[in-house]
Amino acid sequence: MNKEELLLEIDNLSVTFGKGHRAFRAVDKVSLSLKKSEVLAVVGESGSGKSVTMMALMGLLPDSAAITADKLMFGGQDLQALSTRAKRQIIGKDVSMIFQDAMSSLNPSFTVQMQIGEVLKTHLGLRGAAVQQRILDLLNLVEIPDAKNRMEVYPHQLSGGMSQRVMIAMALACEPKLLIADEPTTALDVTVQAQIMELLARLQRETHMAMVLITHDLGLVAENAHDVAVMYAGQVVETSVVPDIFRQPAHPYTEALLQAIPELAVGESRLHSLPGVVPSQYDRPAGCLLSPRCPYKQDRCGTPPSMQISAHGLVRCIHATLPKRHEGSQP
Repeated sequence: MNKEELLLEIDNLSVTFGKGHRAFRAVDKVSLSLKKSEVLAVVGESGSGKSVTMMALMGLLPDSAAITADKLMFGGQDLQALSTRAKRQIIGKDVSMIFQDAMSSLNPSFTVQMQIGEVLKTHLGLRGAAVQQRILDLLNLVEIPDAKNRMEVYPHQLSGGMSQRVMIAMALACEPKLLIADEPTTALDVTVQAQIMELLARLQRETHMAMVLITHDLGLVAENAHDVAVMYAGQVVETSVVPDIFRQPAHPYTEALLQAIPELAVGESRLHSLPGVVPSQYDRPAGCLLSPRCPYKQDRCGTPPSMQISAHGLVRCIHATLPKRHEGSQP
């Protein structure tokens, strides 16, 4: 990949909570990259480390989290080398985030106008009429009806969909180069989910901003992403591109996720599922973290696999080069 095209580069990011025998590594040597104006989907079930990875980038984790990384680069700048003040010039302005639950992310004590206005004053230095006009423009941009009157309302006076649109307006207030959308349709009904994703996709195309879409919905990935990173138990187990990851998954976990999509299981008596559960802090296997649940497990899976080149990206699996899924055989 051309270095000039890269906007975000994360190399060997780890996040550990707790100390000593109680220490738990929630993110384990995660490496991701994203080009300018493109969409990276980070996929995995709940607890796989998707949100923690991005919150570590944003500096939003508590002091109890120990964060290490070989590289955290944004726009050619090393975020780890910047002062706290310099980071604040980037985070919230050039990099912004939409959180999972808009209803709890907005401050119930302040109006929509006050909350968006604070972002504009802090990062852009706007004051007076310029703030008011920018807020109105943003609310119109995210298609909030009767935007002028909605500026004065409190979060509890908004529906879930409207609250999410306000969160999007706040995230876009400073015209960021990177938008992190963390499960942006959580807790919304199906119709509103479609509207929010259509809005985000349109804004991403029109503004040419890059976006990290954190999701467990592979349908959203197929419709909106260019690249995909699949996470399991804190590790990236596969990176690939759309639509090739749907045609030729390289990792057993990715394969299992695809087999659980109802639209792809037409004619089957029931949806496929992996037995067992994601390993917790105290029962993590010594080798491949998926091995207790993997139908392709062998003795050599007791050795931790490294990332290797696959047909369309990278994969963390010793079976990746075997024809098991493409010729119907099983090792």
